[in-house]
Amino acid sequence: MENRIYFDNGSTSWPKAPGVAEAMSEFLMNGAFNINRGNYEGAYEVESLVLDTREQLSRLFHAKDSKRVLFSPGITYSLNTFIKGFLEPGDHVIVTGIEHNAVMRPLRQMEQVGVTYSVARTDMEGSVMPEDVEALVRPDTKAVIVSHASNVCGTVIPVQEIGDVCRRHNLFFAVDTAQSAGTLDVDMGKCGIDFLAFTGHKGLLGPQGIGGFLISEPLAAVMEPFVAGGTGSQSDSFDMPSRLPDKYESGTMNLPGIIGLHAALSYIEKVGIEEIHRKKMELTGYFLDRVREIPGIRIAGRQGVNERTAVVSLDFEKADNAFAAFTLESDYGVMTRVGLHCAPLAHKSLHTYPQGTVRFAFSAENTKDEIDLCVKGIESI
Repeated sequence: MENRIYFDNGSTSWPKAPGVAEAMSEFLMNGAFNINRGNYEGAYEVESLVLDTREQLSRLFHAKDSKRVLFSPGITYSLNTFIKGFLEPGDHVIVTGIEHNAVMRPLRQMEQVGVTYSVARTDMEGSVMPEDVEALVRPDTKAVIVSHASNVCGTVIPVQEIGDVCRRHNLFFAVDTAQSAGTLDVDMGKCGIDFLAFTGHKGLLGPQGIGGFLISEPLAAVMEPFVAGGTGSQSDSFDMPSRLPDKYESGTMNLPGIIGLHAALSYIEKVGIEEIHRKKMELTGYFLDRVREIPGIRIAGRQGVNERTAVVSLDFEKADNAFAAFTLESDYGVMTRVGLHCAPLAHKSLHTYPQGTVRFAFSAENTKDEIDLCVKGIESI
């Protein structure tokens, strides 16, 4: 990675938090024991680390009970757990116009069994108004699903106000925090969130392959497990346990991933998400100020730093976006992501469909010098 500039943190964070690789390596080398199966000291020590990680996530999202923190292979898996484990034929859900395919593809599959959805009006900045969500509520509406922040343009959705809409209409509220967890404060109780899906490898600075969700008590009572199997508990029964977290955690867990996430969360707790967000937004504002003056460049979504994350998409109006991304990497060492970013619905809302954009996503470890070199490359293109 020498002489390379990594601006693809919307895809996955790099570098990972200090201590992540070491923690995972130590586990694998010195005692990769399973939990809920082994009745010996090493297994109990690992189980204690897993519990600590649940409690870290519970604190991060202001949840009351760490038993309601469930692990999964990732946020896509988590969203499928909600969409396919809760929705039934005849149900209607509301989504926004910035949703990722992790929501839209499972919903399209569920259309085949009689689930319907409506898309709340979303403007060219990626903004969604709570009243536009409320206007779509029908007698058969069961849930609202929103991305907290767009993975294309960084716009932050007003989840607390949309949560108020859900409470007024007795709807379950599911939130995708793929681009906000670890950067923005998300209060599950204050926002009325019933299902909060997270991934460990983006803003939480952990490894790929680990994620999960937090679930409210009312939703846990009615949502069926997406996958069934051994849990190490109630092994005399063919039925899945009803208690948490066992109900939604079949099979062997990704323990190296959880232990890596534990190290990352410890780092975030030490530094503070407010400080991490401040650094990211300082860089984002600097980048926006520089590219705003370049002819032939269109910033997709919001032009300023308010109500957004450190994700910026550019449309090269006088050059092919794929050529621009290739040139930035080959000539300047700048790594970005080009295309539709698994979110064609968002690009249609932002009027960047079908050409897509070149996406720049900054971490707190990036520098203004790196942005200066990137801007030089953009000017040359």
